[in-house]
Amino acid sequence: MNELFPVKVECHAGHKADEYPKRFYIDNLCFHVEEIIDRWYQTSALNDENKTNGSFPPANYYKVLASDKKIYILKHETDTDRWFLLIKGESINPYHGKQ
Repeated sequence: MNELFPVKVECHAGHKADEYPKRFYIDNLCFHVEEIIDRWYQTSALNDENKTNGSFPPANYYKVLASDKKIYILKHETDTDRWFLLIKGESINPYHGKQ
């Protein structure tokens, strides 16, 4: 099971806005991105009439090593400019530990 938790992300802005994440915040705790380990893209899912299926909006994913020496996956939904922390596996709330 994958869960998404909204997070605030500050990005490096180079030749385009939000080029890559530099730091993110979980419950007012700041995590600096020390390394981008991997990066991939999700394109829009299309239904039979070639219209965007809202369940899979276009997004950029970043697998990062943070300042706490843990690995996180950040998702940036490009159409809405929203950022999420992706939690894979068992249900864990990053704000309060295991549920």
